[in-house]
Amino acid sequence: MASLLVNFMEIMDSFLEQTKSFARRAHEGQVRKYTGEPYVEHVLAVGLMYQTYAESVDTNALYAAILHDTVEDCDVTIEEIQSKFGDKVAEYVWYLTKPESFVGDRAQRKALDCARLALAPSVVRFIKTLDIMHNAKSIKKEDPQMWSTWRIEMRHLLDAMKARSVWLENVHPSAFNMYDNFYAELIAEL
Repeated sequence: MASLLVNFMEIMDSFLEQTKSFARRAHEGQVRKYTGEPYVEHVLAVGLMYQTYAESVDTNALYAAILHDTVEDCDVTIEEIQSKFGDKVAEYVWYLTKPESFVGDRAQRKALDCARLALAPSVVRFIKTLDIMHNAKSIKKEDPQMWSTWRIEMRHLLDAMKARSVWLENVHPSAFNMYDNFYAELIAEL
């Protein structure tokens, strides 16, 4: 029995490394707007946050966290994600992918994003909350003008996703207060 568990863990570690390698290749040459760091560091950070804060780790959700920007920002299709990572990962990545830029104006795209994510599985909304938390740090620090618009949009999205209840449903008890602290910072002085 122990050898079966070891084999399973080795397979899961191997698949996680394959997922990270896919993300590194997909985001190769991309840099974060405000920090200049390789873009892949963001998606890996969101994956690590998921592993760190989730009460229980769903491997499909972990892979989706790492791949969440590949369709949106890279030359990768949702069908490619489905073929390489399976239906569930593709579904989660689809929910996490913003509407194309040709779909209406920014306000329309944000409304569509809110509607789609409001219907997403709880674990996907949890990942999106982590993504927002990670993005907030650099936007607040590096672009105060964008921060003033972005935080209103994100507050609306978090509310549409019922992010606080999603947070409490998915997070390890040691991080219960983290969302409330983040949300208070997001809405401060609005």
